[in-house]
Amino acid sequence: MAIKSAPTANIFDSAVLEDVVCGNLRITPEQALSLYHDMPLPELGRWADQRCRALHGEHLRTYIVDRNINYTNVCTAKCTFCAFRRDGHEDDAYTLTYDALLQKVQEIVDIGGTQILMQGGMNPELPLEWYTELLSQLREKFPQVHVHAFSPPEIIEFVHFFDTPGDTLEEQVRWVLIQLQDAGLQSIPGGGGEIFAPAVREKIGLGKCNAEVWLTVMRVAHELGMNTSATMMFGHIEGIADRIHHFDLVRTWQDKSIADFGLHGGGRYNAFISWPFQPDNSPLGRVKGWDWSESNPFPGDVVAKLDGSGTKSDHPEFGRRLRLAGSSSYLRTQALSRLFLDNIYSIGSSWVTMGPAIGQTALFYGANDLGSVMLEENVVSAAGTTWCLDEAKLCRMIRGAGFIPAKRDNQYGLLEIHNDENSPDKLITDWSIFEKERLISHTQDCATVTLTLND
Repeated sequence: MAIKSAPTANIFDSAVLEDVVCGNLRITPEQALSLYHDMPLPELGRWADQRCRALHGEHLRTYIVDRNINYTNVCTAKCTFCAFRRDGHEDDAYTLTYDALLQKVQEIVDIGGTQILMQGGMNPELPLEWYTELLSQLREKFPQVHVHAFSPPEIIEFVHFFDTPGDTLEEQVRWVLIQLQDAGLQSIPGGGGEIFAPAVREKIGLGKCNAEVWLTVMRVAHELGMNTSATMMFGHIEGIADRIHHFDLVRTWQDKSIADFGLHGGGRYNAFISWPFQPDNSPLGRVKGWDWSESNPFPGDVVAKLDGSGTKSDHPEFGRRLRLAGSSSYLRTQALSRLFLDNIYSIGSSWVTMGPAIGQTALFYGANDLGSVMLEENVVSAAGTTWCLDEAKLCRMIRGAGFIPAKRDNQYGLLEIHNDENSPDKLITDWSIFEKERLISHTQDCATVTLTLND
């Protein structure tokens, strides 16, 4: 049964928000925009936290032990926000060998990992057989590891690169996904979501598929029984209404997948994760920053429309001014996503971009999950820096926020609940090595961090 909406209701009325928290009322885009602009941040966080507790309870908050493997940085897209991609002729362009990839998986298995998140550039030199053989080897050597791989833009480039059979895009995507699924692919990450509004996407995602194509890939994956995640990268040239339009498309297509495939073993979006754009070393990062003292509205807000219909001609400075998102903007956006996305189970905290302190705070702004340990990260760190945390630190962050940490799998099933003295964080006797958090670059990994353990 569809959740009702009440477009004329006063969204600031506590009784109305109680209905939202209980899942009995759906926020409209217009109401969401009002909440973003006019509700005090602590109050918005409180309502998002209540909604999270209604879904996930008062006690457990989760994380996963996996590894983010970027198998190649060669890419045909020319996204202006990306500092990771290479054309293929550069000295640091690479495609990992099977042996190197398998070694990376072995390293995460050795520390109790249960999943790999594998994404890369869109490399035209790799045939379909390269991917299916890789998946087959992964399944044969590591049958216990869940393979969460290949974002929608990668799938679409597979369609283009491999002369895929089919008369429609859906047929072509289905053919590709069936080959990958039969070889061992189990779920699809939400990479490449960025911002769905066409005016923004055409500016920052050159060569990357549009929103409808991205969403279509995920719909076909859901039809085939694969669960997926959805993402959003914000805090650049977009307006606030663009963020809400992005939420709305994810929610609408999730409704369709649940209605069409939910009773027949179909998949759905399990999680939504949003994070602010990291500007360092990227072309987009060189765009002139917005002066907050200016009396004129930000160009992105002028162009942005809740239905995504804004055009670049609506403001002469659109795309030429950058409004980065700080901690309050991040927490406000995440809290709103929890309240708006009433049909998505998990909201993930982005400590990778925001740091441990804000990542922990996000657990009070609608997030129920801290994501993964950071054994390796290449894409975000190429555009600046990322934080290095291991399982013990993630557990400590969750426990420090007043919750019990629990290790999960890809489907959010609980693998271990850490409520005794054998918990990863409880085994640490000397936390002084973490008193000054160290940053890592994309050329380093975190396996060298030493912990002092109880005997």
